[in-house]
Amino acid sequence: MLVYNTRTRKKEELVPIEDGKIRMYVCGPTVYDQIHIGNARTFLSFDVIRRYLMYKGYAVTFAQNLTDVDDKIINRANEQGRTAAEVADECSAAFIEQMHRFGIMDPDVRPRATREIEAMQEMISRLIERGHAYAVPSGDVYFSVRSDPSYGILSGRSLDQMRAGERVEVNDEKRDPFDFALWKAAKPGEPSWPSPWGDGRPGWHTECCAMIHRYLGCPIDIHGGGADLVFPHHENETAQAMCAWDSALANTWMHSGMLRVDGEKMSKSLGNFYTLKEVLDRYPADAVRLLMLQTHYRAPLDFSFERLDGVQGTYERLVTCVRNLRWAADRAPQDGMLNEADRVLGRAIDGAREEFCRQMDDDFNTAGGLAAIFSLVTASNTYLSDAAGDTSTAVCLRAADMLCELAGVMGVELPRSSDDGSDGLPAGLVDLAREQAGYEGSSPAEAAEALLAARQQARAAKDWGRADVIRDGIAGLGLAIEDTAPPAQQGVADGTQPGTFRGRARPAGPGPGGLSPGTGQGPGPARPAGPPPGPRAGARRPGAPCAAAGRPGPSGRPPRRRPP
Repeated sequence: MLVYNTRTRKKEELVPIEDGKIRMYVCGPTVYDQIHIGNARTFLSFDVIRRYLMYKGYAVTFAQNLTDVDDKIINRANEQGRTAAEVADECSAAFIEQMHRFGIMDPDVRPRATREIEAMQEMISRLIERGHAYAVPSGDVYFSVRSDPSYGILSGRSLDQMRAGERVEVNDEKRDPFDFALWKAAKPGEPSWPSPWGDGRPGWHTECCAMIHRYLGCPIDIHGGGADLVFPHHENETAQAMCAWDSALANTWMHSGMLRVDGEKMSKSLGNFYTLKEVLDRYPADAVRLLMLQTHYRAPLDFSFERLDGVQGTYERLVTCVRNLRWAADRAPQDGMLNEADRVLGRAIDGAREEFCRQMDDDFNTAGGLAAIFSLVTASNTYLSDAAGDTSTAVCLRAADMLCELAGVMGVELPRSSDDGSDGLPAGLVDLAREQAGYEGSSPAEAAEALLAARQQARAAKDWGRADVIRDGIAGLGLAIEDTAPPAQQGVADGTQPGTFRGRARPAGPGPGGLSPGTGQGPGPARPAGPPPGPRAGARRPGAPCAAAGRPGPSGRPPRRRPP
């Protein structure tokens, strides 16, 4: 498995420190507000990386902090006339809530800065003893950047090339403008803790380093965060670890790319700033995940609601395919025999998993992984279209389970059974039935019955136009109609609609006919409900059986032989 290491600026083979185990840390949020979608992209990226490592058999210990004491929290508390603790507690709970909504797994360890003060003070004392830090009369303690000969190793910056004051405090008490605060002396109205250097609070760069050492040890296998943290935060972290414990903080440093909105940097002043909560209130979490995972985690991500609308259709197409496979499995002949089409889909299942792992093994290429998933969607839809109801239970279930398995690595949830109260029918049937049959309920199964009854009435009245509108509207939802005929007429051309044939009624089918899965090919927006172009004249519709038993249908596929 190749992983891009920010420190070495190249892909490297991931070699765990301890065989079969991965210790991983990702910087958490500073809890002063709802997190924005840029933060969410970072947390999603490392959630999927963690999931894939577990999928490959690693025992992953994952830690993520909450920065619950910081200038931003104090400033927000002052604005609202509240305590910093109140703001931090409220925003911490809000963060965890949105992570759960977004499908992000809880960390194994979630330390809070305010509860780890002792560990931070121990590290600061050690740095002072070793000559890498110093206290000043005001009560501040600073890290001596020039005491670390390797400073800049992560970001690739040299001190001589850096501008004084770049994201660091500059004051007369510092020995060097680049020195950064390990401990900040207390100010009136701010939270503080007693220390050997006077009351105060830890500096931001101090917190993660001390917590990693306490809970995971040094070095860890992977340290992750957003690209904006490379300098100075992560640079300062690794400098402290090296100087305090003579150890690198992490063997591999990973950073996610930045998020832009409609091609521009996200900013409140531009009116394109969105919190994760705002987006999840409007769109399903799985659709948002798919949008973000279409871009490699290290590359910049361009977010737009137009793209999100399209990806929502893609997600629905994926769900429909799994439901159709499970539907077909429930209604397949139970003869245990496989034909060539079954074997072709079986090879597609194996190939999809192999390609998925190949892509993800190359620095967690989620875009390639999604392409592998949708290649199986296309193969499955082709199989269902050509099968004409003559499917294999085992193959359909294998395909559905594999789609669920691979999508699950991405944190995308798909239906695990066909028993969801709707008999696997899409919810879009309700809207179609409301429009075409006057249905007023909310059950997809009842809507199906209403549509089939309305179409039957239209055919009886020789209103072929309305019958076709209903049929094509159903087809647009990925389903096809199997018409029922009296036994004496089975396999006889309808005569009322050239090119179609009456077929067997499917078991437990609703009303005077039945619905079977349609096709829908691969990724891309789902077709809108409403009348799409109907099948070409003379073509067999998806799910409709062949006219004559024992002869190849329009696809050229011979029927499955059944025991006498």
